[in-house]
Amino acid sequence: MMRPEFLDMSKILYDKHIAWLFRAVEDHGGSLRFVGGTVRDALKGLSGFGYDLATDLSPDELVEACEDSGLKTVPVGLKLDTIGVILNNQILEVATLRKNVINQSGEQIVTFSDDWNVDASRRDLTINAVYADLRGNVFDYYNGVDDLEKGIVRFIGNPEEKIKSDYLRILRFFRFYAIFGKGKPDKNSLDACIKLKDGLRTVAIETVRDEFFKILVAKNAYNALTLIFDNDILGFFLPKPKNIKAFKNLADIVEIADIEPSFLRRLFVLYQPNAAKAENIANALRLTKKQKENFVNWAKIEVTQDNIMTKEKRLKFIYRYGKDFCRDKILITCAVADFKTKQLTAVLNEVENAVVPVFPIKGRDIVNFGVDGKNRQIGKILEILEQRWIDSNFNLTRDELLEFARSNLIA
Repeated sequence: MMRPEFLDMSKILYDKHIAWLFRAVEDHGGSLRFVGGTVRDALKGLSGFGYDLATDLSPDELVEACEDSGLKTVPVGLKLDTIGVILNNQILEVATLRKNVINQSGEQIVTFSDDWNVDASRRDLTINAVYADLRGNVFDYYNGVDDLEKGIVRFIGNPEEKIKSDYLRILRFFRFYAIFGKGKPDKNSLDACIKLKDGLRTVAIETVRDEFFKILVAKNAYNALTLIFDNDILGFFLPKPKNIKAFKNLADIVEIADIEPSFLRRLFVLYQPNAAKAENIANALRLTKKQKENFVNWAKIEVTQDNIMTKEKRLKFIYRYGKDFCRDKILITCAVADFKTKQLTAVLNEVENAVVPVFPIKGRDIVNFGVDGKNRQIGKILEILEQRWIDSNFNLTRDELLEFARSNLIA
């Protein structure tokens, strides 16, 4: 179904140079359309998306069309159906329409097509099978626009067949439900995901992890995660969480405080691990070195509500562990304890804007007292002085600290 001039193209055309590419394809007798996420997100008023493009020209024809119009092209990895077009110092990927055919051996293979409806039928969800041209005409072959407006996330055609062609589509279903879904999930789609969940075992663990992390930061992640864990979709990969309500608390707190959601914080709140378990989870998910360090330290370092709400203690915490760690630990602590206060936003702003004290004593100051620079005593003296300075709420001056060292710590 075509919807004439249905889409406000100002929501898509953040780069006016793309009209050049559209003209190049049309001058060569072809059509070029935005597709999938680009159209879907623009229809929902979202921002920050990239360009997904499709054409009814073959890859060779697209290269020829671009060369005739002065546009450079490059191959895109192993994607035989996709050409990279260099436009405004960026590479835009343009995919040729495809269709499934049965070869002489009875095997199903993918080949190029010039039929937009057939290409749409190969896509996973109705909301991802919507196309738009440069004039804002929207081409909707599977009622994706209506589904998007109603918050219905469902597979195109037979859900089981769609999933069997790519088991990652199980998690994609839950991800898009977490982003766009309203009310109960589509029963046929959900039933197929539950029935075929063991197929996820055949997908690379890193791919499953990355898709799961995208679900964690989605707007309505709580609803999707409840379905995932109640139906043991990821039982082979992760245990059922300790307290999913804490996850919802964190999502609510972050939204109120207008803070960017973090998959790592949300993962931690889901499981609330001790240090040993945190390390096991980090290893199982193959987190980066920095992610693992934060994840394990969140488990090791305890913070009480008193630490959060008392300004002096909060500054000491910032000094020891840094602003980012302090912010994250405050959010985690409040979520787990179901501790909500109107002051929290102000506290987080204060953490962000805090002036971190700088310890005024250096090793050379101790050396000037005649202490051997190679002696471990210098480190011990600095440690004692720093703790004394922290205990004074950072009020002791450099002279006062040096006097204390000279009188009490220097033999």
